Amino acid sequence: MKPSALVWILLLCTWPLLPLQAQRTYCNPVNLDYGYCPIPDFAAWGKHRATADPVIVNYKGDFYLFSTNQWGYWWSHDLSDWHFISRKFLKPWHKVYDDLCAPAVWISGDTMMVFGSTYTSNFPVWMSTDPKNNQWKERVDSFEAGGWDPAFFQDDDGKLYMYNGSSNAYPLYGAEINRSTMQLKGARRELYLLNHERYGWQRFGEYMDNTFLDPFIEGAWMTKHKGRYYLQYGAPGTEFSGYADGVVISDHPLGPFTPQAHNPVSFKPGGFVRGAGHGSTFQDNRQQWWHVSTMVISVKNSFERRLGFWPAGFDKDGVMYCNTAFGDYPHYLDRPVSKKGDGSYEQDGSTFTGWMLLNYNKPVTVSSTLGGYLPNNAVDENIKTYWSAATGNKGEWIGTDLGALSTVHAVQINYADQDAAFLGKQTDICHQYILRYSADGKKWHILADKSNNKTDVPHDYVPLPQPVKARYIRLENIHMPTGKFAVSGLRVFGNGNGPTPDTVKSLIVLRTEKDKRSAWIKWEPVDNAYAYNIYVGIAPDKLYNCIMVHNANDYYFKGMDKEQPYYFSIEAINENGVSRRTQAILVR
Repeated sequence: MKPSALVWILLLCTWPLLPLQAQRTYCNPVNLDYGYCPIPDFAAWGKHRATADPVIVNYKGDFYLFSTNQWGYWWSHDLSDWHFISRKFLKPWHKVYDDLCAPAVWISGDTMMVFGSTYTSNFPVWMSTDPKNNQWKERVDSFEAGGWDPAFFQDDDGKLYMYNGSSNAYPLYGAEINRSTMQLKGARRELYLLNHERYGWQRFGEYMDNTFLDPFIEGAWMTKHKGRYYLQYGAPGTEFSGYADGVVISDHPLGPFTPQAHNPVSFKPGGFVRGAGHGSTFQDNRQQWWHVSTMVISVKNSFERRLGFWPAGFDKDGVMYCNTAFGDYPHYLDRPVSKKGDGSYEQDGSTFTGWMLLNYNKPVTVSSTLGGYLPNNAVDENIKTYWSAATGNKGEWIGTDLGALSTVHAVQINYADQDAAFLGKQTDICHQYILRYSADGKKWHILADKSNNKTDVPHDYVPLPQPVKARYIRLENIHMPTGKFAVSGLRVFGNGNGPTPDTVKSLIVLRTEKDKRSAWIKWEPVDNAYAYNIYVGIAPDKLYNCIMVHNANDYYFKGMDKEQPYYFSIEAINENGVSRRTQAILVR
């Protein structure tokens, strides 16, 4: 057989597999079986799921995810299908609820290491060479120095460093660790303290307005890239939409550090679910960079939170960035990359699928309604609000009208906690439902049948093997794990059949001498748009931060460095696609 013929046979045999892998998608918030808040005092307004402060590490080609108070951890081979492993890292005499609060996880050679936040309980450092099978032992029985929101970083030369801090009065600290004793090697150094007088995004408050407290700095994480050290941190408060991760840079792991001009690097103050602070940065098996962080609900408690992750990276000038544009819409897991001569990979292109939200504020019908938890709350693009049926019984349902026949690619079902009965992690609960679709509201077809599902899927994301034409989508409850049948977001993604939005006209950014941290952004409304993306950055080719604004034509942005000029651009969004971005304008 000729070599050319063999090549063609191999291509024909493998070709059907390639598009399937390329089309893998995900949608934030991450669909994990989140545990319920274990602290009774924090659940006085209603029992609810909660976690935060995520760390993802790549260990032997698999991904391991640890986060606050989950009584265990997850692993995944593909960043999509996550498997939970139950384990309590606390000892019997640690009579606290915080099991691995804001955990530190790092890889040392062939060993995974884990440590949880503490200053008082002498928490051990754990180690494992087989975390998938839950095999752990103590590296040391107590890390005497302790540290809240800790992070450990092992450098290329084998030296180990620790970073920690969570305060609105004290800075982040760093120190070298003696790898033989696993204790501090010398005193901690002060590394970085917030400066909200200069950096607007660091101001405390939902609207970055310093209402009554100074901002908190927390959640350290270290990434090394091309010989430089990028120390990341969360600020100004985990309760707020503007919760973000900033970065300071040095040529040494213990500084001195200088704030990067582009800050924050992980920022998502708009959209369905907001916030992108206190996280970690990691690489997948193709060396693509990702950033995972905390997203905010803060309804039943200030610390009611979820997790999300986004593509990240470093540009040609070494600027660290995170792409949160359309950050809670479907994205591809496998973004385009090209292999370089040295065997490494270079990222190329966006991960956004182009599937638009088809049912924002569209008509809703339901089987019943509990009190003021109204039906339209399920389609208002706000995870803080939700519709609740009167019961959690089989047969309760909610339907959404897309307004016109559309091409549906995916549905995301975001359940809300209404009258939940649980505290702490539950491992034997499940959601069961049927999704149906119709072109005319009369003849119905099954879109997804999960009536026999045995897993806990509080943010179930259902990408379709093949798109369907539909105008109506209906979610029918079969079984709830606890409480009422309640939904904060029944979100349908795909593409309509009409024109994309017109380009935005008359973008105006008003920045006064009184406070250059802030600006009032205005633009002429676009009649056929339901939302806008505002892009802001330090150069026309570095518009790395994005703010999604719904049903408005102005926005008060308070996140700037008062000593730096900025560039702004905007695009309009509707069910059919996205308009052309406006030319970036410079605002001094």
